[in-house]
Amino acid sequence: MLSLNPSIESITSSAKEAFEKHFGRPATVMVAAPGRVNLIGEHIDYCDGFVLPLAIERTVVIAAAPNNFDTVNAATEFTAETTSFPIASPQEIGTPKWSNYLRGVVQGFHDRKIEVPGFDAFIVSSLPGGAGLSSSAALECAVATLIEVLSGTDLGKKEKAILAQKAEHDFAGVPCGIMDQYASSCGQEGELVLIDCRSNEAEMVPFSREDLTILIANTKVSHELSDGGYAARRKNTEDGLAAIGKASWREVSFADLEANRAKMDDTTFARSRHVIGEIARVIDAVEALKSENFPRLGQLMYESHNSLRDDFEVSCPELDHLVAKAGEIGGNGGVIGARMTGGGFGGSAVIVCEADRAEQIAAGLCESYEKEFGFAPEIFASRPAAGARELR
Repeated sequence: MLSLNPSIESITSSAKEAFEKHFGRPATVMVAAPGRVNLIGEHIDYCDGFVLPLAIERTVVIAAAPNNFDTVNAATEFTAETTSFPIASPQEIGTPKWSNYLRGVVQGFHDRKIEVPGFDAFIVSSLPGGAGLSSSAALECAVATLIEVLSGTDLGKKEKAILAQKAEHDFAGVPCGIMDQYASSCGQEGELVLIDCRSNEAEMVPFSREDLTILIANTKVSHELSDGGYAARRKNTEDGLAAIGKASWREVSFADLEANRAKMDDTTFARSRHVIGEIARVIDAVEALKSENFPRLGQLMYESHNSLRDDFEVSCPELDHLVAKAGEIGGNGGVIGARMTGGGFGGSAVIVCEADRAEQIAAGLCESYEKEFGFAPEIFASRPAAGARELR
């Protein structure tokens, strides 16, 4: 069955009430930043590739107010651990772990010589943690938006994404590409975000068909991207490109890969094959969307999943089950295509389907999944949503 998306009004109201209860005064600033789901283009944002995410209708909201001290005081609904740290000095990694996202963003403003006033903040979220929907990027972009408002600055969407990405690198220990932060910062209603990860430029791709929707199926299998699995695969791609001897993956063909196969082990070869194929699939998917060739879009999504499962080895039985079951439902049942999304090792699957059959499709996926694994996934629908912003 489909889970309902809480309205932005209800999340905002919860954040305001929680702030006032925790800090004993009303919030004066409200900001929001969405999570994202990637329609296609996985593990190539750090390979100069193209990716095609969208901001989703699940979001982080922060209620805040200046506190007239050189201190950040923050609390959240998802843990009893609060954080308090000085804001004027250079930031260092600290505890609790979630506070490092805030510390990293604050440091990003320091690096740009922007004075950050002290503030109190309460953070709420409708994003499921560990679902591969970039709750961390949403938090980073929300904090960056909050500091923009409090400091009277406007970084611009691209610069805000770059700041948030560096916070993830330096303070969370995840060497992510630019996709997650860019989608959260730059998302627009009814638009997908085609990101050129070599130039860091974006083009909006319309997703205007009201008869279609996007299902996000959270396996509820948590993943930890800083445990080495992500970094190891990124290193594989670097080794592959070095063996081929080109400056960028954008210059590499399958013929180049085959010609240099003897220079790399089987794992590096497989990782490299995924990168080349996935870059091409994103470009093909954009053309399929623009021409409304949805059978082709679906084919590309399944091919992407198979490559992530077999060549990049970041899928898992739960993700494979959801994608296979969506494929069984198929076009006759309203499914256009499905694949895993996000960093992998758990997380979510993304399914493009007919909107009027979304409830039926979700019910079928839940029933099959629960029978196989003993618990149900969380499935919700989303249209492309607005990016990070102040809520007035």
